[in-house]
Amino acid sequence: MSKQGLLDISDILERIPPGERTDGARALIERAYTVAERAHAGQIRKSGEPYIQHPLTVAFLLADLGMDPDTIAAGLLHDVVEDSDIDLKRLAQEFGPDVASLVDGVTKLEQIDRFSQKSEGLRGKQESESLRKMFIAMAEDIRVVIIKLADRLHNMRTLAPLPEERRKMFARETLDIFAPLANRLGVWQWKWELEDLSLRHLDPTIYAEIAALITERQPEREAGIQRHIEVLKRKLTQEGIEAEITGRPKHIYSIYRKMQRKGVPFNQVYDVRGIRVITQTVSDCYHILGIVHGLWNPIPGEFDDYIATPKDNMYQSLHTAVVGEDGKTLEVQIRTWEMHRIAEYGIAAHWRYKEGGKRDE
Repeated sequence: MSKQGLLDISDILERIPPGERTDGARALIERAYTVAERAHAGQIRKSGEPYIQHPLTVAFLLADLGMDPDTIAAGLLHDVVEDSDIDLKRLAQEFGPDVASLVDGVTKLEQIDRFSQKSEGLRGKQESESLRKMFIAMAEDIRVVIIKLADRLHNMRTLAPLPEERRKMFARETLDIFAPLANRLGVWQWKWELEDLSLRHLDPTIYAEIAALITERQPEREAGIQRHIEVLKRKLTQEGIEAEITGRPKHIYSIYRKMQRKGVPFNQVYDVRGIRVITQTVSDCYHILGIVHGLWNPIPGEFDDYIATPKDNMYQSLHTAVVGEDGKTLEVQIRTWEMHRIAEYGIAAHWRYKEGGKRDE
């Protein structure tokens, strides 16, 4: 990354998944960058940045998600057909039919996106669901939807220069269409960020209030979580179980939604703390569940077994809630490393972890 905080092609190449780091993959992505840079030469975004920063960021997001080289190349090229005189035939000749097909798919989704924006004021829950289904149905290759999600995420990160009305329209559409799509594909990282960014533009006052309260209460909350982590770590060591235990971050939009749904103030939502336990095997998961329930009293009706019954988006985990040592609720998620990969990356885990093994941080 440059001193100005701008991306360059080396940032993308460094994020190519280890199993895909071949000379051919690097050459493909570098060629795609060269074509995109020429196609967008002289174009400036509303933020004042060179336009090439947008396809670079989309490609970076895709590489970080662990997508294959063709998808990363298509991310770099996703706007060239609309923004230059380069056509799909030329893309197919230079990059192969797979990359050209992905770019064509993203271009078609742009047309649905424009229709969605025109009908924004009339859209209800049923219409939003229909649009989400249309996105998935029209994208014969699901990688097209993932590219479109990366495109939307960067656009949401850089909404500030747009007029308020446009920002709110984008944010509403993101909450209605794109965040649920990310959820459906199991790409939780993007879902949470899309939701938080949407709330930031739709209701900046409540967003700022919740963000300030989170910052204010953070030291106290983190100290409480750390005490519970240490207690559980000691017990797992005694039992000879290998696991990683971390606190789970709370996202602003999820706190907002829970406050709205339950009609309760911030402190009654935010006092619910969470930890995540990641271990090696399914049998370890159930063993750890028994240990957690032995250490702290489980809350009736708050246990879900998504290992035995996975969610539609492949998510698997054990969820339980207990009364911690300080009398406050503690949510605990327990899963294997393989389940964690799918929980983090959803359908994209198929590309990211072809080689197996733990995530390479």
